[in-house]
Amino acid sequence: MRSPAAERDVRLEVSVTAGGDMDGGGALSHGGLRLLACFLGVFVCYFYYGILQEKITRGTYGEGEDKESFRFALSLVFVQCVVNAIFAKLLIQFFDSKAKPDRTQSWLYAVCSLSYLGAMVSSNSALQYVNYPTQVLGKSCKPIPVMLLGVSVLRKKYPLTKYLCVLLIVVGVALFMYKPKNSGPSGDDHLFGYGELLLLLSLTLDGLTGVSQDHMRANYQTGSNQMMLHINLWSSLFLGAGIVFTGEVWEFMSFTERYPSIIYNILLFSLTSALGQTFIFMTVVYFGPLTCSIITTTRKFFTILASVILFSNPISGLQWVGTLLVFLGLGLDAKFGKGSKKSSH
Repeated sequence: MRSPAAERDVRLEVSVTAGGDMDGGGALSHGGLRLLACFLGVFVCYFYYGILQEKITRGTYGEGEDKESFRFALSLVFVQCVVNAIFAKLLIQFFDSKAKPDRTQSWLYAVCSLSYLGAMVSSNSALQYVNYPTQVLGKSCKPIPVMLLGVSVLRKKYPLTKYLCVLLIVVGVALFMYKPKNSGPSGDDHLFGYGELLLLLSLTLDGLTGVSQDHMRANYQTGSNQMMLHINLWSSLFLGAGIVFTGEVWEFMSFTERYPSIIYNILLFSLTSALGQTFIFMTVVYFGPLTCSIITTTRKFFTILASVILFSNPISGLQWVGTLLVFLGLGLDAKFGKGSKKSSH
């Protein structure tokens, strides 16, 4: 049976800084096996998800002068949203059939879906300009816009430990992004280019999505599966109209006809995303957001490591120091940066 606290803490993608006091939620007879299943589910799904994302978006297709790159970020997210919506519908059908009717207003789902899909499209598009370790590390900075928007929009107050953890994250990112002027003959000495701007946009939209979801849970007690279903349905509607209006759908279909093997990777990419969200939900419900934070933070670090090994993405010693500082900040925040308190009015 799900506790109200667990329902409030679940999101489409559970933030690594989620707060709450659910540390005793996993005290079940088969808790050890369930925790192992959740850990392996999150780790394997999102580990493979990251590898597939880089393989799809940064891979080359064709040979010789006919080489092409994947340029269809909208279509990729469209397929992902459709699969997520189908998966959420199945979860509701088999596990939430007796849940209370959803009272959330449709326009709230529509607004939230705009920021949600904008964040995903920006994140996927950034991979055309930056390598995968940079994208993962950039997305790990989600606590920064979430906290800024929480203070400015929701008038929340955070403990000093959270500010110190965010400072660690900022310093780590600064070290990771720093490139000395004599960076080499490649001429890639920019500090902030299109890829970094897209990651910044994605982070900002992630923060807005979090604020919207907080509002829905606080005012309508929106269930996580209902939220996942309706936001992905609205996102599929917006993206479907977008790829038809821009003509990208025809170029995407032509691309898949030339390289049919990519269809398998895209479907597997979308399926691992949906499965990963399900395991994250299970982790929060049974073991609390702290355990989920530790698992997701560990997964991201090893995803960066795998990207360096499998795709030969170079990372300097200074960038490794920055990476360790970021994940140290995330880990300390998960342990000590407990939930915020709303200011009194």
